[in-house]
Amino acid sequence: MKYMLLMYWNQSQMPQSTPEQQKVSLQAWQDYLAETKAAGALVSYNGLAPVSSATTVRVRQGKTLTSDGPFAETHEQLGGFVLLDCKDLDEAIAWAAKLPNASDGSIEIRPLWNSQ
Repeated sequence: MKYMLLMYWNQSQMPQSTPEQQKVSLQAWQDYLAETKAAGALVSYNGLAPVSSATTVRVRQGKTLTSDGPFAETHEQLGGFVLLDCKDLDEAIAWAAKLPNASDGSIEIRPLWNSQ
């Protein structure tokens, strides 16, 4: 079954990191992606541009309305995703707990419809 791991964090509280910390973070991501790929679980992944670049679209009474920014004001913003093919929710939870940003953000796990 395919599970989307949605990664959230508070962009306003993101610490400034040194080049060495960025290197460690990049290596953690490379290790995670290599592990999920080797296990046959990795389907896709990507990050998102900052929420300040978002555009929200609403259609009301046949008119398309757009606004800058996210749909709702929240403390945490969606920053990226990892799509995995797992045998069950327990496996998806185990992979989510290993995500490098799980310790300073939150991971929402959502099964895809009709993903058998």
